[in-house]
Amino acid sequence: MTPRAWALLVFLTLLNVLNFVDRQLIATLAPMLMADLGLTRAQIGLLAGFSFVVFYSVAGLALGAIADRWSRVRLVSGGLALWSAMTAASGAAQGFAHLAGARVLVGVGEATLTPAALSMLSDTVPPGRLGTATSIYYAGIPLGTALSLVVAGWMAPQYGWRACFYVLGAVGLVAAAGMLLVSEPTRRGVRRATGHLETGAVLRAVTGTLRRLPALGLTLLGGICLAFAAGSALLGITWLVQERGFEFRTAAYTAGAVSALAGFLGNLIAGSVSDWCDRRWPGGRLWAVVAMTAALAPLAMLFYLLPPTSRLFYVCWFFASAFTTAWFGPLFAVVQQLSPASARASLVAFTLLVLNLLGVGPGPWVAGLIGDRATLTGGLLVGLGVGTLAIVPLSLAARRYTADLARLQAHDAN
Repeated sequence: MTPRAWALLVFLTLLNVLNFVDRQLIATLAPMLMADLGLTRAQIGLLAGFSFVVFYSVAGLALGAIADRWSRVRLVSGGLALWSAMTAASGAAQGFAHLAGARVLVGVGEATLTPAALSMLSDTVPPGRLGTATSIYYAGIPLGTALSLVVAGWMAPQYGWRACFYVLGAVGLVAAAGMLLVSEPTRRGVRRATGHLETGAVLRAVTGTLRRLPALGLTLLGGICLAFAAGSALLGITWLVQERGFEFRTAAYTAGAVSALAGFLGNLIAGSVSDWCDRRWPGGRLWAVVAMTAALAPLAMLFYLLPPTSRLFYVCWFFASAFTTAWFGPLFAVVQQLSPASARASLVAFTLLVLNLLGVGPGPWVAGLIGDRATLTGGLLVGLGVGTLAIVPLSLAARRYTADLARLQAHDAN
């Protein structure tokens, strides 16, 4: 890791923190939005899930292909300006439709970041440190979630929930200008793709890779299960306030502290351990995620079942928070390693597409529906149960990983 690689990693991670601060605001402010705008739990689930991720994911596939062809720095800067402007516009919303429309455009803007960012990191970070670097980047999820909770917990009770959207939108517009000062990394192993962007060509590259490399498809299936559990956990603040008796500010501050500490440590440890496992066993990164899921999912279930008065409640909360995001880094490192060099950003974007449409999108919506008809506790447990199923496809992917990686390297050599 050169100083330039570290500087790029830190800056992109900070952008990912801002990304998830803006993305998390709907879920963080849910109790206030429900009271002020008359929204239901299912509508909050839709705003946190489908209304965001559908356009985020579909746009991301095209934007990933663009990132393989044109300047990734300018692409991210433009996307950051768009999502920040729409975050500010969310503060003027008068109902569900207004928020949903703004969330759609926030999703389109945010779709520029991760495909381009992971592509730049793959061109800058040594392959043996890619799991750690990707996990540090994805530490932006818990850190952004924590910052969103802390900002909302402090600002919303004093200045109103609308002020949170206005302030964070302004911060993002400043960051968009700063992104233009970043130097475009030289692409490693392949020249930048050229020619016009054709959706058919992008889809053929993706489907061809999935046919040649079954381990990649199995990895995506495991990721969908984990993303479903992570998506359902977006309703955690609502659950703490409505079913565990927390006052909003206390819930926001406590959840922010837990998310920052457990999420950051979980991502950092998971990335380092996955790199260590990858150097020692075939499919080591995938085996690391399997072991982590088997160990942490039962503790997360206890968190949803125990009362806050239990001594184990906060211990299990710590591990449940770590489990929510720690798998991102190892899984996306595997996706990058199993992607052709000429279509790496496109494969990352496709991964985001399937994880969001089939996991993050339905996760909070299903949990919210169950919460409206029964209890949120039941909805969150269902989401976690789906996440535990990831053990099966990820184990199968780990067994095929070495053979499929060799097949990919032979294909790239030709």
